[in-house]
Amino acid sequence: MLRERALSAAIFVPPLVLVIVLGNPWLSLLIGLMVVLGSLEAFRLLRDAGYGVLPVLGLAAALAIVVDAAAATQLAGTGLLLTAVALILIAAGAFSRPDPRVGLSTWAATTFGALYVGLLAFVIRLGEIVPALPPGAPAASFGAERGWVLLLVLAVWAFDTGAYLVGRRFGRHRFLTHLSASKTLEGVAGGLVGATLVAVAGLWALGEPWPGGLLLGPLLGLAAQAGDLAESMLKRAAGAKDSGTLIPGHGGILDRIDSFLFAAPVVTLYAFAFVR
Repeated sequence: MLRERALSAAIFVPPLVLVIVLGNPWLSLLIGLMVVLGSLEAFRLLRDAGYGVLPVLGLAAALAIVVDAAAATQLAGTGLLLTAVALILIAAGAFSRPDPRVGLSTWAATTFGALYVGLLAFVIRLGEIVPALPPGAPAASFGAERGWVLLLVLAVWAFDTGAYLVGRRFGRHRFLTHLSASKTLEGVAGGLVGATLVAVAGLWALGEPWPGGLLLGPLLGLAAQAGDLAESMLKRAAGAKDSGTLIPGHGGILDRIDSFLFAAPVVTLYAFAFVR
């Protein structure tokens, strides 16, 4: 398992870093592709969990969220409108279900799936809202969009790696075993330390006050853990070990982006609240 994870990381990490360095539109295209694949996996899990779904409408709604984020300047203020249109269209699709209770659950599950995977669009939003880096910032030549997205990616990876290594070596106290049998408090602590170290170093490199990392790191780490547990709940409900088989040693796309679904909005909120 560890060998498969290392091999998958060696294959997929360099292209991801390259896309971050290239920035938009390549980043938006990558996020769009991940949302498409992740949505298909999420709707399959929801169906296996016993919920009716409308994958085509749900996928269209999730992609609309990505387009809205990628074209933020051209489509300013349309996020709520797109959400309303998605709710209406999915409701209209659910009208075809003979049993109103099935129709209602189909409407709710499809809307949930679209909005859930659509949270990945906050990776794009993060790059859109941050101001230019201060001239004296160590990463000034790298750019604000690339720098903040890279901070997010590295901090989530640091949390996952720290939680895995510390939990495997020192893990004794398990929690929420009905969602994930392997999670330990020691692992979470190790992950939080890793995420905080990266957040502190990242904010310094971006020309922001580094003590902010003592707040951002734990918030980001806890959000990443919550994202992982949320997907675990979905998989447990569906009776599935992984969301898919696309990535050897890692499962599906949703297994790889689950932490980012919750962490990206948190980092975006931090940047909105504290970065000027």
